[in-house]
Amino acid sequence: AQHLLLSFIHVISELSSNSFFPVLQQPIGVGSAFEGWSAREDDSIYCFLVPLKPPHGHTFNLELDTAGEMRARNFCIHVELVCTCTTKQQMEKMQCLLHQPKEHRRQNQALSLFNTLCTGPYLDVQKTAHWFSQKVEEVWKTWPQWFQYFVRMLPSDRSCKFQMTKDSEKIFTIEVIFGVQEGDSDIFLSSQMTGATSTPSTTWPESYAVAEVKFFKHMTRQASYNTCHLTCLQVCAYNLVGRSFSTYTIKTVVMHLMTIIPLSDQRWRDCLLMLLDVMQYLYCCLAEKRLNHFFFGNDNVPEEIVLPPYFQMVEPLNLFEYLAQDPHSHAEAQREFMVLRDR
Repeated sequence: AQHLLLSFIHVISELSSNSFFPVLQQPIGVGSAFEGWSAREDDSIYCFLVPLKPPHGHTFNLELDTAGEMRARNFCIHVELVCTCTTKQQMEKMQCLLHQPKEHRRQNQALSLFNTLCTGPYLDVQKTAHWFSQKVEEVWKTWPQWFQYFVRMLPSDRSCKFQMTKDSEKIFTIEVIFGVQEGDSDIFLSSQMTGATSTPSTTWPESYAVAEVKFFKHMTRQASYNTCHLTCLQVCAYNLVGRSFSTYTIKTVVMHLMTIIPLSDQRWRDCLLMLLDVMQYLYCCLAEKRLNHFFFGNDNVPEEIVLPPYFQMVEPLNLFEYLAQDPHSHAEAQREFMVLRDR
């Protein structure tokens, strides 16, 4: 799946090399399939985050949306022209987009990033996903070596999603989400949907998916090939089907436990004991109506995970804040916990 996507990106980048579209970077596998604990029925679904860099003569400025809900940090990506009037550029006879003559600016207007992938001055998630999906279809039609396979584009507003089939049998599904990196960190602004029912097309939620994959790979290496924590996550994910608890809640609990209990502890070699630890930790969090986000204000995050500096300076983000504000939801969560624990 990754090799196929790399081929797509290479061809799309070649076709867009002289345009003002975002520069596509190497795809990064994210989600449970790349963390090592995907449920059996999800084994053929691969999610990739493709980082975007601004094209020549442009810059991406990240603007925090302070009006969003407290449990989600949303951003807008402000696209701006920058001056490129350098001696090297003048020698190569490349025009500065910011200072080009008006008649040239009008000619390039139809092909500009602002007119194709932006709403106003902001990069638009849906337009970006639609543009990439169109390119995937165009590239596919030019690859005779892949005619033995069939690609079917799947409906998705904020990502590019397509299914690979051969002889009418599904092989795998690829979902491509797009991201803009926060500095040099492992945190991205992502096109992926949050829990919100409706997200504006110019809103890019903050994503920790790349940092989470990096965390699990790091901890698995530290655990000397002991994969009990992955088995535990698989069991929990299976039992969470139809429940109000999200897999992200359980994953957060497991990440906290992995940095609290030494990996050399014998308990980490017994999946049943680990499941009991997870349930006990979750029980305490429900009682306190507090589950801290793993990456905010947490001194236990491994140094290998690169976070923006302000992550360590802010107060821990409470993922259970909604339970503290709504007694009915808290009571329902406690009932759900009892059922989950018994299962």
